[in-house]
Amino acid sequence: MKAILKAHNLFKDFSGVQVLAGVSLEVFEGERHAVIGPNGSGKTTLFNIITGLYRPTHGQIYFYDQDISGWPAHRITRLGISRSFQIINVFPKMTVYENVRSAVVSKLNRRSNCLSLLSRDKTIAEETLRVLDLLSLTDVRDVPAVELSYGRQRRLELALTMSRAPLLIMLDEPTAGLNSEETRGAVRLIRELTEGKTLLMVEHDMEVVFNLADRITVLGYGVILATGTPDEIKNNEGVRKAYLGRK
Repeated sequence: MKAILKAHNLFKDFSGVQVLAGVSLEVFEGERHAVIGPNGSGKTTLFNIITGLYRPTHGQIYFYDQDISGWPAHRITRLGISRSFQIINVFPKMTVYENVRSAVVSKLNRRSNCLSLLSRDKTIAEETLRVLDLLSLTDVRDVPAVELSYGRQRRLELALTMSRAPLLIMLDEPTAGLNSEETRGAVRLIRELTEGKTLLMVEHDMEVVFNLADRITVLGYGVILATGTPDEIKNNEGVRKAYLGRK
């Protein structure tokens, strides 16, 4: 398998506080890869470095063998890396349709601020409707995002992530704040949407992780403790002691 993403010896400190201390990670094409670890272990910092929100203090990031270390977020997005956030990140006053359309416009690299022109663009309209249908959001297409239930807002954010047709999908805590039924639905949806695609996710719910991931990396306070299949991680004594517990 080809590694499409490589993080090599990443360090990150904030005002002298070291958050990552030599993290190296590979994500292979077509796999679902989860990063787990206790609060404060550096998971979201790692995501933010990969997606250009933070610059690494030291180390390199390669995407399809191209060094993207320190690139700005918009440039990395255009390479084909798309992410969601732990805190919902949608346009609250825009309708569901307008939210998804904005992501489609970004993917197609259109440059027009005229809403009347956008509304007449057949390619944009067809792709927006396709994404809405894919995520079962057609029935709320004209509803402002702020009026959606929390679960539907999570689904909308996933729609924004997927509408860019990314080569690498990155989901940061995709089931955060969802109840049990919503979580099961989210797992089914993520599995369906990422079939044959490459996924890197941070997730705190171990049931979600072990149901979705092909491989798991365990991060412990800035260093990688282990990487392996779900069974290998479950049976790793060091991981159980550090994070999963002894049961």
